[in-house]
Amino acid sequence: MKVSMNGFGENMVTFACDDTTAYGSLVKMSDNGTVVPCVNGDVFCGVANSVRNGFTAVQLNGYREIPYTGTAPKVGYQTLAASGAQSVATVSTGGRSYLVIDVDSNAKTIGIML
Repeated sequence: MKVSMNGFGENMVTFACDDTTAYGSLVKMSDNGTVVPCVNGDVFCGVANSVRNGFTAVQLNGYREIPYTGTAPKVGYQTLAASGAQSVATVSTGGRSYLVIDVDSNAKTIGIML
């Protein structure tokens, strides 16, 4: 992509997490102030940006590059859900609408606004 969206509107919030949470994990709420990695089909609330000592800084807003599985999403608003803890997939039901800004079909990544 010829322009950079990195840093735009980023918001991070610290949550408690378990030891299965890793950098880049798509996460969902599991309890008060606690997140866990997503499994296939989950609606994710953000992406774990750092993990240390049972806590993670979760990016809830802004631009983020994320791997995808299956058919490459198109740019524009797409309904996405987690495809495991580290990637997303386009879904027809059960996901959430995200703005897809760029698609790299060679690297199998998309840039989205959370």
